[in-house]
Amino acid sequence: MAPSSVRSETDGLLPQFDTNQPLVFFVNGKKVTDDGPDPECTLLVYLREKLRLCGTKLGCAEGGCGAYTFHTLVPKSTQLFEKVSGDQPATDPIRRPQVHASAYKQVTGEAIYCDDIPKFANELYLAFVYSTKAHAKILSVDASEALKQEGVHRFFSADDLTEEQNKAGPVFHDEFVFVKDVVTTQGQIIGAIVADNQTIAQRAACQVKVTYEELQPVIVTLEDAIRLESFYPGFPRIIAKGDVEKALSEADVIIEGDCRMGGQEHFYLETQACLAVPKDSDEIEVISSTQHPTEIQHHVAQTLGIPASKVVSRVKRLGGGFGGKESRAAIVAIPVALAAHRMGRPVRCMLDRDEDMAVSGTRHPFYFHYKVGVSKDGKLLAGDFRAYNNAGHSMDLSFAVLERSMFHIQNAYRIPHLRVRGWVCRTNLPSNTAFRGFGGPQGMMAAETMIRHVARTLNRDYVELIELNMYREGDTTHYNQQIEGCNVGKCWSEVLQSADFAKRREAVEKFNEEHRWRKRGIHVVPTMFGIAFTVLHLNQSGALIHVYQDGTVLLTHGGTEMGQGLHTKMIQVAATALGIPFDRIHISETSTDKVPNTSATAASAGSDLNGTAVLNACLTIRERLEPIRKEFPDKDWNFWVSKAYFSRVSLSATGFYATPDLGYDFGTNSGKAFNYYTYGAACSEVEIDCLTGDHQVIRTDVVMDLGSSINPAIDIGQIEGGFMQGYGLFTLEEMVYSPQGQVFSRGPGMYKLPGFADIPGEFNVSLLTGAPNPRAVYSSKAVGEPPLFLASSIFFAIRDAIAAARKEEKLSDDFTLVSPATSSRIRTACQDKFVERFTKQQSNGEEAAARVVPWNVMP
Repeated sequence: MAPSSVRSETDGLLPQFDTNQPLVFFVNGKKVTDDGPDPECTLLVYLREKLRLCGTKLGCAEGGCGAYTFHTLVPKSTQLFEKVSGDQPATDPIRRPQVHASAYKQVTGEAIYCDDIPKFANELYLAFVYSTKAHAKILSVDASEALKQEGVHRFFSADDLTEEQNKAGPVFHDEFVFVKDVVTTQGQIIGAIVADNQTIAQRAACQVKVTYEELQPVIVTLEDAIRLESFYPGFPRIIAKGDVEKALSEADVIIEGDCRMGGQEHFYLETQACLAVPKDSDEIEVISSTQHPTEIQHHVAQTLGIPASKVVSRVKRLGGGFGGKESRAAIVAIPVALAAHRMGRPVRCMLDRDEDMAVSGTRHPFYFHYKVGVSKDGKLLAGDFRAYNNAGHSMDLSFAVLERSMFHIQNAYRIPHLRVRGWVCRTNLPSNTAFRGFGGPQGMMAAETMIRHVARTLNRDYVELIELNMYREGDTTHYNQQIEGCNVGKCWSEVLQSADFAKRREAVEKFNEEHRWRKRGIHVVPTMFGIAFTVLHLNQSGALIHVYQDGTVLLTHGGTEMGQGLHTKMIQVAATALGIPFDRIHISETSTDKVPNTSATAASAGSDLNGTAVLNACLTIRERLEPIRKEFPDKDWNFWVSKAYFSRVSLSATGFYATPDLGYDFGTNSGKAFNYYTYGAACSEVEIDCLTGDHQVIRTDVVMDLGSSINPAIDIGQIEGGFMQGYGLFTLEEMVYSPQGQVFSRGPGMYKLPGFADIPGEFNVSLLTGAPNPRAVYSSKAVGEPPLFLASSIFFAIRDAIAAARKEEKLSDDFTLVSPATSSRIRTACQDKFVERFTKQQSNGEEAAARVVPWNVMP
């Protein structure tokens, strides 16, 4: 944007200058005086036109003034993984970097997504009518004007459903298909227009008139929810181990602090979409962009008042999900299915980006308070944590998100005496929902913030404290699960070595001594992520395999493909189990009439659950073919299959898997919450511009323990992608809301996503070798969610760089940095003379400022 002069409408808040006074300033050390400055003239124009200065400012050539841009780094990366053994057959794809099964279709644009399905001749389109108030009583809804428009067929609302049919929500059913009496958030669905096409439907939806009576309070932020005690019933949840009060009283040092994290928009490339096609005998087919086809099946059946056996829920592939299509896909699918069922015609809907961002919810914002007791040498002895998440206007999955944050609140550290209390806060925002990590990253962020606070208080190196308190084999967590196969220490040691941390840390310190307005930071973070659904019954899966006479195989399982490569891995599992080439197996889609009662593809458990079910189905086929193989050992797969068919041997099989030895009881704090843990560590180096708050990631090194990876190419891709998504969470992506609960972040223009230039200049990823996992298919480990938190290494590296800048001003390194560490927060935290002038102006205008309502708030 070009420089410009701006006359603020809030002149009362800004310092007043007498333009009749001479202007005096210094340029390159020389005094400049102007007796009659033009108040509309910008500094840039003045320097160029009046002073004729077009050269380089003194100090800029050396970077002394800080006014140079970041260097464009030449991208560099390494991907290290263990090669397969030499005696593994070339046709056996397991543990090989197999190309994603639909990669070529996706890069050429040939891959078919929900809204790409060709339109039916008699198809209709549905558009929603949303609430425009965050908390209000609905006085009337008038759709008469909309229904007069040509091409508009019908308006659906709560009046078209019974009270029971109108209930929605994944667990607690505290939502409505269409809200009728009181709206509790902006973007709540009041009704739906069905018309000939999208343009007509959306235009007519805007003509539906809704009158309101506004209600109070409107609660948006966690701080307001806590102050007003706006909590869902049944909380706090508590996990407690040991005698916390006694241990705190005996500790050498007591430290208290807070941790605050914002939310994050999923921003999947494909927004929420659905196509519903009515069939004979009250049957209906629902094609939805959902991570949970079975849940869509159940919701649609309940709303339509038909058996689940008459609803087929199908998914070919998703254009990204990240948790945002686990439960929230239903808000689109249910009304679309209702319209199709009532009108006897196919109905389609795909949300525009601004609609999707306004109504579908985000990652949960969190607030934590901690009080820890430590020994003089830095040993963690006791901890008392309080956790609060911002659920929004309905429960959705917020209770489970809170519980996982409580499980992960000590990350990879032993705290013998620990109590965690958690509350789910009710606010007037769209319902927040599942997002990659599911509360785990927020809990671990509290742990990492705490241990660095301890290090600063004791004047100790945080690296030493982490190594002193890190979990080891056989330790027991605060939820009383014994840790087996603990490789977090190995990942930590390897990343310190591969990143050359000690040497580069010295180089960073030297750089900071030589540069005033540019500072660097380097930081290391471990992670320990529990793998399993924390709701026991979800830890199950099914598979169906058909072998045809030509030897080809059609495989179906309960997981959905959303770009993460699940189908590719399942084909690899089946190919190895059956002993046939990868290209002989095909997965068409996920469908409830093939594999029933599926769990959501979530919790990083897709490969573990479905992979074992696929393996079990394949072993059944192998067992049936074994007599024929023994009789004809010199023949090939095609012969055995043909022989089986003519011998009337079934070539179809189902597989089922339920994770054994799982189940945690909150009441007794006993049982096993997780099947195993995925470990990792990352080291990141950053450089910040102290004058603008901008930053650049110079290098990142990651080491992950993924057992024996089924597909190293896909797994490393997941590590890189998860890390970058975490980078957005901790530094760039900030959801902006008005104090009245309106979502301002409704597109990329108001929401900063990581781009190509934000990828670390050097990005090195290594998989830990020699660490097979006996508790998952082919000794593998889950990879979807665990890498995301490692991006906090960038956040803490930025914090280190800010501390170096504050050191120049002789300021304390004990300061608050809220996540995400945006440019404005970085700039303000640097606290130099320029920021000091601004804060003085603010304090001088406190009375005027108090009268101004902030234009945005942090939820």
